[in-house]
Amino acid sequence: MRLALGVRYDGRAYDGWQSQPSGRTVQDQLERALERFAQQRIGTLCAGRTDAGVHGWMQVVHFDTDVERVPFSWVRGPNRFLPEDIAVQWAQPVPDSFHCRAAARGRRYRYVVSQSPVRPSLDAGKVGWSMHALDGEAMRTAAAHLLGEHDFSSFRASACQAKSPVKTVRRIAITRVGAAERCRWHFDFEADAFLHHMIRNIMGCLVRVGQGHATPDWLREVRDARSRQAAAPTFAADGLYFLGPLYDAAWGLPPEVTMGVEPGACEALP
Repeated sequence: MRLALGVRYDGRAYDGWQSQPSGRTVQDQLERALERFAQQRIGTLCAGRTDAGVHGWMQVVHFDTDVERVPFSWVRGPNRFLPEDIAVQWAQPVPDSFHCRAAARGRRYRYVVSQSPVRPSLDAGKVGWSMHALDGEAMRTAAAHLLGEHDFSSFRASACQAKSPVKTVRRIAITRVGAAERCRWHFDFEADAFLHHMIRNIMGCLVRVGQGHATPDWLREVRDARSRQAAAPTFAADGLYFLGPLYDAAWGLPPEVTMGVEPGACEALP
């Protein structure tokens, strides 16, 4: 039987998603919990690996098992053994042809930035920070240069393992939440796929434009340069959330990961 799980986690305490010798990754924690529940070793695959400090709002994994349980027991059971900052949200049997990574038609992320003269405290690690006011219109104009299919080599980490730097960005929405000098900014991204550090490198550029240190057209120049040296420094991982992959409705997965459904519940993010 093949099962898909939706997993939510706070990434601050972990060395990213993918299993590491340290054992301090989200995948390591999940697989240990699944093993304790199922009494057998279970290996998982995920829809989108996240870096250290990046949060997962709706990560999707799949695995095969011969252990027969009702779907919801795969939520309650592993959650008994998971730390409080990781929790399975749903479990669903899927056809053997389902692959959480290969079947994904797109992926969504949100970056949350606190605009404040004082650094974050209670929400440290959950938001990025700009001590200077950001110009929303300038950032939206700059972001428009990244929509569509482009070579995103300028925003690609040197360790990126993607076969091609060409990706299609479908949507970038930049929204201010609150007024005056203390507010939040939500940067929502949707694409067919993302390169390693692609969003954090784009964020570094958008914040540079928003703070008035570069013009919106500069981002087009960075894009066309196809060189990481042309872009701004990588922005912190603190405020980055993987909202989840997107699948065709035919798979019958929950609305949060189905094409054409807005992630409205994500308004609860910081």
